[in-house]
Amino acid sequence: MTNPESSAHSRARAKKSTSHQGPGSPSSTPTGTGTTQDAATTAVELAAAPLTSVVIDGVRVELGDLPELVVLDMPQDGIPAVVETQPALARCAAALASGHGPAAVDTERASGFRYGQRAMLVQIRREGAGTWLIDPEAFDDLKIIDESLHGVEWILHAASQDLPCLAGVGMWPSKLFDTELAARLAGLPRVGLGAVVESLLGYHLAKEHSAADWSQRPLPEPWLRYAALDVEVLVDLQEELVALLEKDGKLEYAAQEFQHLIDAGVPAPRVDPWRRTSGSHTIRNRVQLGVVRELWYTREKLAEHRDIAPSRLIPDSAIVAAAKGMPATVPALLGLSGFHGRAAKRDAPKWLHAIQTAKNSTEPPPLQVSTNTPPPPRVWAERDPEAAARYATARQRLSDLAEEINIPGENVLTPDFLRRLCWRPPSSISVESVSAQLSELGARPWQIEKTAELLTDSLLNPEPLPPKEPKAPRSEEAAA
Repeated sequence: MTNPESSAHSRARAKKSTSHQGPGSPSSTPTGTGTTQDAATTAVELAAAPLTSVVIDGVRVELGDLPELVVLDMPQDGIPAVVETQPALARCAAALASGHGPAAVDTERASGFRYGQRAMLVQIRREGAGTWLIDPEAFDDLKIIDESLHGVEWILHAASQDLPCLAGVGMWPSKLFDTELAARLAGLPRVGLGAVVESLLGYHLAKEHSAADWSQRPLPEPWLRYAALDVEVLVDLQEELVALLEKDGKLEYAAQEFQHLIDAGVPAPRVDPWRRTSGSHTIRNRVQLGVVRELWYTREKLAEHRDIAPSRLIPDSAIVAAAKGMPATVPALLGLSGFHGRAAKRDAPKWLHAIQTAKNSTEPPPLQVSTNTPPPPRVWAERDPEAAARYATARQRLSDLAEEINIPGENVLTPDFLRRLCWRPPSSISVESVSAQLSELGARPWQIEKTAELLTDSLLNPEPLPPKEPKAPRSEEAAA
């Protein structure tokens, strides 16, 4: 694509005075924000680069050989007005449909503030259409936007986080490029959006608003600026990542991974989600475990009704403390760890009712549930030494392969697939049977091609486990 002398960093510096001029420059006019020239800040400033080296078109170059990073603090077209009316949404859809090239898409959520993981802002940018910031809370759905982008490639960063909430507003891509996943396959050491943008584009992208409460209305102007910049860099970032992947022969791997994300759809709801309550593994009594269940569902209903994150009512630690303490009165309940604050006190009768319901239940939940998942590998040596040997051998060889092809091990093969294969391999082990089992588990063709032969040999010829070290005898003083 380019050499370091005409690299992304050089192009970034060239854009300093053109592509990202502030709202006070002649070539940029903000819309819908009321920002004045006097209040505008300079769009591009030079900042000390936080990285020691960067990757430029597949070549790692020490930072001392590069110009400073370019700070992006203003979208090149100014800050768009937020779309929150039907006429504005129709204009947005028409503009996006008439644009060309891929569409950069992002969402902002209010995790930790509101119930669920729904999108609180949807950002889209497409060449010829500009950047659009949409308030999904103002509409029943965004299917009109989905239709306007039918057949268009969507560029997202960490798509697995954004796709579920996009599906919640009626949007789903038919083509996809995930810059975070592409960065993993390219072997970049850091794959967060800010780090990848710095490494490949030479921009510093502020991320201080990522954990903000995006349910606020109206959204502050600095947040809107941040949201618009997130999608503004994605098309350039895709170009750089495609060059890296092509250079290493990994572009087809990425295409298969992206298609897998599309085909997999939204993950199904978990069975017994209450069992994931932090600390519930310390419960050793079925009635107490029933209290965990009742309190979890009570908290969930209250949180959904009030549109608030469940943890803001009471934390998981409070649920476990109540299950172990079994309080019968409000003072006893509020004396437990975690039951503090207005929500805990206001809802004390509801918490006590949940505890009493669990006590009176004739069918408390079992402590363990049957599952087809393998046990934790740490116990394999005692339960099935042969499986443990297979797993240790295969894991080490996969680790060596991952290092050789410069792809993280978990991306070379999903760890759960490896555990399942080693715990219960095919009855007749061969490259064909191993490939078939991997395919059934969900491994992509490129993963099977890279790993099937290696895994087959690991299953047939595992290295012996190291001898178990005898436990040191306890001294009399230690025993006392």
